[in-house]
Amino acid sequence: MPTLHDQVQSRRTFAIISHPDAGKTTLTEKLLLFGGAIRDAGTVKARKTGKYATSDWMEIEKQRGISVTSSVMQFDYNDFRVNILDTPGHQDFSEDTYRTLMAVDSAVMVVDSAKGIEDQTMKLFKVCRMRGIPIFTFINKMDRQGKEPLELLAELEEVLGIETYPMNWPIGMGKDFVGIYDRFNNRIEQFKSEDENNRFLPLNEEGELEVEHELQESPLYEQTLEEIMLLSEAGNEFSKEKIANGTLSPVFFGSALTTFGVQTFLDAYLQFAPEPQARMSTSGEVDPESQDFSGFIFKIQANMNPKHRDRIAFLRICSGKFERGMSVNLSRTGKPINLSSSTQFLADDRNTVNEAVSGDIIGLYDTGNYQIGDTITTSKDMYQFERLPQFTPELFVRVTAKNVMKQKHFHKGIHQLVQEGAIQLFKTVRMEEYLLGAVGQLQFEVFEHRMRNEYNVEVLMERIGSKVTRWVEADKVDENLHSSRSILVKDRYEKYVFLFENEFALRWFNDKNPDIELYNPMDIK
Repeated sequence: MPTLHDQVQSRRTFAIISHPDAGKTTLTEKLLLFGGAIRDAGTVKARKTGKYATSDWMEIEKQRGISVTSSVMQFDYNDFRVNILDTPGHQDFSEDTYRTLMAVDSAVMVVDSAKGIEDQTMKLFKVCRMRGIPIFTFINKMDRQGKEPLELLAELEEVLGIETYPMNWPIGMGKDFVGIYDRFNNRIEQFKSEDENNRFLPLNEEGELEVEHELQESPLYEQTLEEIMLLSEAGNEFSKEKIANGTLSPVFFGSALTTFGVQTFLDAYLQFAPEPQARMSTSGEVDPESQDFSGFIFKIQANMNPKHRDRIAFLRICSGKFERGMSVNLSRTGKPINLSSSTQFLADDRNTVNEAVSGDIIGLYDTGNYQIGDTITTSKDMYQFERLPQFTPELFVRVTAKNVMKQKHFHKGIHQLVQEGAIQLFKTVRMEEYLLGAVGQLQFEVFEHRMRNEYNVEVLMERIGSKVTRWVEADKVDENLHSSRSILVKDRYEKYVFLFENEFALRWFNDKNPDIELYNPMDIK
């Protein structure tokens, strides 16, 4: 039996981040294909055929061809156990993505070769840099016409402020795409090769083709050699240390849709990506190979199986070994919990898991015990891991059930979906009306869709616009301070919150009520 040390060292846990449509979910599918986890990759675009991406399990994702929830997938490949977290690309679901990034040890950034660095990519990249986690870059869609590779490298370095090292280099692009010059493995990988055994062409010590090949007659070959020479003389040096601390990103070129360059990327990624790292807690660093089991809840998802109306809490294991049936302590409450029902994922396909170690992501069946950010541990010292980021909601709606006879289903649905963290619930102090707050409009649309399809409740949502949200540093507040420009509400934890019409209304309130302390508890805007 492998030791705990061997098991932990074999784990690689990463998130795939990108702007929408860069090919993130398609890349995830192809990685699963190489891991033997699936036999047939369904791309997001193939909706008419009824073949959907494995990581897009929610009905609304299949209809729209977008990812709106983080998916967790695990597979084995070359003595490694890989945990992939495919995150939502849509900016309205950034909060789910940010929390997911707290649960990984590295990130893979997918960049569309035609569009370069886009807004959402930049935001997510900053979170990775903030955590100091290694970032690997996959520049996708080389089989289409896009920006020049040198321009893309310059953009990565200038816009994101990170050094880059191209592990391979494209030979042509679009219709003229021939393949990649693999600097790391000292070979050329052909994009289209009639003989699979001759897909790889070896290079000599000078970095030129070792054997005669028709490619040598192409001007693209000469251009590639010149660019490789330029990269060698003027580019950054390869550095394992800089990769490990997140200041240098290895760059790979390829095409996820055609599966080209994906295995080359995966092999190199597994070689240089970090194993599970120590995590900061209220009691200091927690060693992943500690005998005490610990982990934190970074996501809660209701109704992954609509037939069973279940609720799953996603746990990142941070130390020790999980064994089904073990007893742990929930640090927030101090209460013991028996972990008898647990599962591992391939999107919505699930298997009961009996053992897992640090770095793994498992699902715990939840009857309402857990909250996002909860720490569980077998340690007598009931420490807590770092608090997970939460967004300040900016858009608000007033929500009611269309059919008053369905109040029970309405309340159950709204409370379960709020616990997932995509939307926030507030209740007005005077009328006790329900208000929902979110970062983006799509979150409301998903909420409405899920209430209808998962809880059989039609809801009415009345927009009340954007608000500036501030919490109140007090147990009691004069309810007469409520006005049309500063609505007084309570959040789901019964804390007082003011929803101001705009920044001017906030400043006016501060001037008139200097004794009332307002604050914003959110970490990331």
